[in-house]
Amino acid sequence: MIENSMFEEEPDVVDLAKESPSYPIDSDDVVYEPRSSRLLVRGLGENDLDEDEEDYESSARLLGMSFMNRSSNQRSASSSYTRQQPSGSCSMPSAKTTVVGVLILVVVVSIFMVIYFVPGCTFTRKGCPKTNSTMNNIYPNSTSGEIFPWAELRLPSSVHPVRYDISLHPDLKNMTFQGSVSIKVEVLHETKIIVLHSFDMNITKATFEGQVVNFLEYKPWQQIAINFSEDLKKGTYGLNIEYTANFSNSYDGFYNSSYVDTNGTKRVLAATQFEPLAARKAFPCFDEPAFKSTFLIKITREPNYISLSNMPKVKTTDLKNGLQEDEFKESDTMSTYLVAFIVAEFTSYSRNVSNTTVSVYAIPDKKEQVHYALDTAAKLLEFYNTFFEIDYPLRKLDLVAIPDFLAGAMENWGLITFRETTLLVGNNSSPIDKQLVTSVIAHELAHQWFGNLVTMRWWNDLWLNEGFATYMQYMSISNVFPDLDINTEFLNVRFKALAKDALNSSHPVSTGVSTPEQVEEMFDSVSYEKGASILLMLNATLRDGEFRKGVIEYLQKYNRSNTESEDLWNSLSQVSKQNVNVSEMMHTWTVHKGFPLVTVKRNGTQVTLSQEHFLLNAENSTDDSSLWHIPLTYVNESCSVLSSCKQVFHLKDKTAILKLPAKVKWLKFNFRSDGFYIVHYDVDGWKDLIEALQNVAVLPCEDRAALINNIFALSRLGKVSFRQVLNLMNYIKNETETAPLTEALFQLGQIYRLLDKRSELNLASRMKSYIDDHFGSLMESQSWELESSVSKMTLRSALLEMACSLNRFNCTTQAKRLFDQWVDSNKTFQIPSDLMTTVFKVAAQAEDGWDVLLSTYKHSICDAEKRKTLEALASTQDVRKIIWVLQKSLDGSEIQTQEFPLVIHTICKNFAGYLYAWDFVKENWGKITQKFPVGSFAIQSIIMSATSQFSTKTHLMEAQNFFSSLGAKGSQMRIVQEATETIKQNMRWMEKNLDTLQHWL
Repeated sequence: MIENSMFEEEPDVVDLAKESPSYPIDSDDVVYEPRSSRLLVRGLGENDLDEDEEDYESSARLLGMSFMNRSSNQRSASSSYTRQQPSGSCSMPSAKTTVVGVLILVVVVSIFMVIYFVPGCTFTRKGCPKTNSTMNNIYPNSTSGEIFPWAELRLPSSVHPVRYDISLHPDLKNMTFQGSVSIKVEVLHETKIIVLHSFDMNITKATFEGQVVNFLEYKPWQQIAINFSEDLKKGTYGLNIEYTANFSNSYDGFYNSSYVDTNGTKRVLAATQFEPLAARKAFPCFDEPAFKSTFLIKITREPNYISLSNMPKVKTTDLKNGLQEDEFKESDTMSTYLVAFIVAEFTSYSRNVSNTTVSVYAIPDKKEQVHYALDTAAKLLEFYNTFFEIDYPLRKLDLVAIPDFLAGAMENWGLITFRETTLLVGNNSSPIDKQLVTSVIAHELAHQWFGNLVTMRWWNDLWLNEGFATYMQYMSISNVFPDLDINTEFLNVRFKALAKDALNSSHPVSTGVSTPEQVEEMFDSVSYEKGASILLMLNATLRDGEFRKGVIEYLQKYNRSNTESEDLWNSLSQVSKQNVNVSEMMHTWTVHKGFPLVTVKRNGTQVTLSQEHFLLNAENSTDDSSLWHIPLTYVNESCSVLSSCKQVFHLKDKTAILKLPAKVKWLKFNFRSDGFYIVHYDVDGWKDLIEALQNVAVLPCEDRAALINNIFALSRLGKVSFRQVLNLMNYIKNETETAPLTEALFQLGQIYRLLDKRSELNLASRMKSYIDDHFGSLMESQSWELESSVSKMTLRSALLEMACSLNRFNCTTQAKRLFDQWVDSNKTFQIPSDLMTTVFKVAAQAEDGWDVLLSTYKHSICDAEKRKTLEALASTQDVRKIIWVLQKSLDGSEIQTQEFPLVIHTICKNFAGYLYAWDFVKENWGKITQKFPVGSFAIQSIIMSATSQFSTKTHLMEAQNFFSSLGAKGSQMRIVQEATETIKQNMRWMEKNLDTLQHWL
């Protein structure tokens, strides 16, 4: 699965039908008065707050902070109970009387306690009946009140499924479905219980070996169990369950989706999204990745629909009631989360590739937008067949665009599901739009081997699926589609992964998980981007194609099995002929959270290297003695650009000495940023590199971008002054390459938005001037015409979006000119697709422009254009419109609910709406978590977007107070720790650097 948010810009510092809203909002009611944050307006920044507690409370009350109001009210109430002076006097009892009275009181109380607390049966001749206290203490009660016979979240290993026969009849009019599942199970160890998963189902009948059996249900763990009076002997048995259920009301399970076609007719369909834990919402099953089985699926439907599943259709049978039943071929052995089925009115185009029929499906209105995806999937399938030396094992591969889908895509074996945005390509789509679609297809096709053919044993090793698919998407595209400039995107992804992993709230690549919320949280930048990054580092370390040989060995050895991280490392170790223990080296990168900071100190030809954990906030960390085995790469001024220049030194200890053969002017470590670490140089080392950058050709563009990224990170850590950052940035006026320029813009944009949100108006204005001084001439030189180079489009999109957001006159004028041409031509004039977001955002600031864009959003059938239009609508500075967009994207009435994370992210980038968005999230948290699972990537994106630009004590306390009110499941999310940690880091950076900015900007 690839999360859609992973293709969106990160917050500044990584599957469902449109449901009926549980809390309908009147579309005409845009009056919104949240209780707290938005009263923090320009002119009331952190510098205006007194450190004294009383002054702080006064400021908090001024800000409308209800939690402070409550505490002060409580103090007022308590003040009325102060001690009153007695009106008269009484004689005190003697000491002896007091002692006797106390003794009598103790005896009386003790007798009453014994009588009250000791069971009555203690005083009877029979005594107390014996109870199974162990059973009561260990095992929970089922819904019927009986003891549930299993006490763990993970299923017992004594019974395994062998084959499922699933029959489903979805009713798209009443939004319900009937089902029956026959499971052939194998008892591996004698047992009296069978435990499996089921969620929100009405089980009408269960039989075991033809005999009706009763089952128990424990809803908190989504488990059902059958108790037997005698042990089941080893062997195979048949379990049959009949049930009914409603379509899922969230973005997973078996759910209904809908859309309105170009004729204005509402169409409905049903689709699935089972990863990670939602197959149990569609049929009772052993819903863990290690319980692999085969599946034979039958679906009953109305004749105007088609049905799809993992395997090719075998036959269609006409039923007496006018319905039809499709039966699909029995599947290959796979995990439940990869099962999929769809009932819809779709059309498709197909092609035969290496004995596999590849098809792309979409709604009829968009059937002509599937051709690029079909061509791309065909080329990538051939590449993977060759690279892995194992042909794709199924005879068909369907790629399906779902109108409502939360994730970016899902790798169901033989039936890959996508958002329409990540699969369909219109006639006017730019190469950047195609880059996105190509990336998602490449990721999901890689999963057909890594994840489907060979599957992680448990979710703690999710990175084996996602990290490898992410790495392969970039590697395959660079080979098959070199014009898409995917290496620049991969470099940007690695920088973002470093930023996330630098926080104490991060986690090891492979880490223990048990609860559903913890499983959801594994779908993050550590599993995806960091996983891909350490594989890139390993591939860059090995030679002679050893990485590929090891991967092939791994896939062949564990074909159709489940694995752990060590299995991959062992396979790579077996083929490696170098003097490196791959398993030992890579183990250090999967069991430790975070990454190393390598410090370089040079004295002539002797270089002292040391490593430590790069941790932005050590406030709550334990003593961390983590050591990584780092394959350090380096170049020097005599040879610094070609791959053949690279030298390697393995740093395994806390410190080590590198001897140079001769004196060199400068050293640059982490060649092309292939390693997942940050490098810090001594004063002379940085000075020499900054001087070397005056000739931009002295280092590859990846290294120049990495120096910018590293020095900003080191500034946040406090290792270098911000003045040193500005010294390095002086070279940027001579820079021409996309990677370093976009990284510099991203870093400066972060600081500008922090200053803007903090109401440091003078400094924000100076930062605008600084950006204008360093990038202004480059901004002015950008073309507004159609462009074919992905690299040039990426650069000009970043430059012009920044220019227009800073209200550079020439930029906004050009954007308005293009928008007017587009409107005057009845939207037939072609705005360059990479500039569409910038042009639309400028237009959305005007009333009439926003209205035109809203109409465009409602009627467009090009999904790339539709999403860019929504970003523009959410970028308005009009508060009423901001509130309208927030409401409509959450209730799903006029904006798809799946876009709510994007709406929050876009609104929070601007001063006008970020506090409204934060209050909206707080006050609608219950509705949000009904639509998006707690811990999911959508929730992670919402929380970080809403909080990542806070930098004041007031907002830190407000965020902490809100998160602590969410209960255990909400407040203990890892993303909550990340959010509060990020706010604290922003505060520290501001406190340390405001004076520097005042002096040097």
